[in-house]
Amino acid sequence: MSVSDQMMKGLLDGAILGLIAQGETYGYEILEKLKEKDFPEISDGSIYPVLLRLSRKGYVSTQTKKSDTGGPKRKYYSITESGLHELEIFRSRWTYLNKGMNNLMRSVENAE
Repeated sequence: MSVSDQMMKGLLDGAILGLIAQGETYGYEILEKLKEKDFPEISDGSIYPVLLRLSRKGYVSTQTKKSDTGGPKRKYYSITESGLHELEIFRSRWTYLNKGMNNLMRSVENAE
């Protein structure tokens, strides 16, 4: 099932902040973790603009390090205090929205 770009745009910031809050990580690893959680398919090209936006807003900090596998250097992302605060706001809004949508969808199912 495909999720619209507009819906994904609103969710990606929170999802990525949530993953980074679990520990320092890099772009490709974020994509893999999203797949593990059954998050809708995301292209490599859409994740890096989100990471750049989160960095510009001060929600994540970056550090370039050598790769463990001997490959090229990687940019690692860590969440900042500001990012933790933003994640908490996102979580609260998501809980509120999710509750309302679940209630609405249950009433639609019961009406059928």
